[in-house]
Amino acid sequence: MGPRESLERDPPTIESMPSLRRRRYSLFALILIVGVGLSSWVTRTPAIRDAVEASTAQMGMILFGLSVGSMAGVISSGWFVRRWGTRPVIAIGTGCVIAGTALVGLGALWSAAPVVFAGLLVFGIGGGLGEIGLNISGAELERLLGRPVLPILHGSFSLGTVIGALVGIGLTAINFSPAWHLLLAAAVMTGLTLWALPGVVAGTGIEVSVRARSSTPTAAPRPSVWRDRRLVLIGVVVLAMAFAEGSANDWLPLLMVDGHDVSATSGSLVFAGFAAAMTVGRFLGGPVVERFGRPVVLRLSAVCAIVGIAVVVFSPSAVIAGVAVVLWGLGASLGFPVAISAAGDDPDRASERVSAVATCGYLAFLVGPPLLGFVGEEVGLRLAMMIVIALLVIAAFAAGATGRRGRPRGATVPQQSGASPGTTG
Repeated sequence: MGPRESLERDPPTIESMPSLRRRRYSLFALILIVGVGLSSWVTRTPAIRDAVEASTAQMGMILFGLSVGSMAGVISSGWFVRRWGTRPVIAIGTGCVIAGTALVGLGALWSAAPVVFAGLLVFGIGGGLGEIGLNISGAELERLLGRPVLPILHGSFSLGTVIGALVGIGLTAINFSPAWHLLLAAAVMTGLTLWALPGVVAGTGIEVSVRARSSTPTAAPRPSVWRDRRLVLIGVVVLAMAFAEGSANDWLPLLMVDGHDVSATSGSLVFAGFAAAMTVGRFLGGPVVERFGRPVVLRLSAVCAIVGIAVVVFSPSAVIAGVAVVLWGLGASLGFPVAISAAGDDPDRASERVSAVATCGYLAFLVGPPLLGFVGEEVGLRLAMMIVIALLVIAAFAAGATGRRGRPRGATVPQQSGASPGTTG
């Protein structure tokens, strides 16, 4: 019996395998870095908007750089992972995230909108590359451990956004330069990256690809993963949930500042509340998914997000709108990780399936900023959010596709008789 078969028959515990514990913490740290970089930029959006003297529509086009970069990173990442594994893809992606954060800071320092656009483009490329690599590594770790990893992995991203947002709020309150804020954030992110990267195992994506090819009895090319109707519906869920999450990441501070006439500091505080709700939902979501199943949890999540966004849109009170953002965050928290986990149920072609579904999510990041920007220019950002609500209604109906097929809910790897089944969250 080889080491891989031994792991699958008797799943290890984190306590008994320090290497897996180090691997898990490294993945958590690397995705936390992305969250810190994103929220460091988002909380300073009003100040950067003023520094480059951009209108709402122009800000939509600047944000389009993040969307284009994200899509480019996601589309190319699957190819890179299958050939070189997740480790170099994660390393390059994290480097781009750090460089992009620094470029946005320089763009604010120089009052240069094209530099801010370029920084967001580079950040998006890095985030897209790293997103797929981290999710494939997380899905593989789930199969090895037989317990949820992806919800907590994405919770670490949300924790990073909370940390970055709190720092951003404090620096906004004392009128600290957004440029130097982002440059200092990039330096801190670099130090954490140097610690985390050695813990990432090489060859993860390559191993998945080799196993998939070796299990095929013929040399004939296999059909596209998109011919799987279930995967298409999972992609719809990811797109809608990512749109709900991304619209807050891109527009929430400006939505509160322009739509509810609050200060820039208050707008950043509301975004911090959203990020905190996302973090709580993801860290506590694993047991909830295990108990009630993915479809039920995702339907309730969509309804929760719909209620939160609707209150933000229609409430005349900025205070009530700020509180409703918590519902928005809780509702959006589990959509992406739970759907990605559903896509990675089957280890056969796991990297292709995860990459395909994540691409649907990044479509939301691609079309979301300019779409909401242009619509918001005409009807206001508050009413533009009705687009997000419509997509969440569709996701609620498509959520049934995330249930398991042919295996008991919660099983991830073969177990010995009498062993408790794990979950993928």
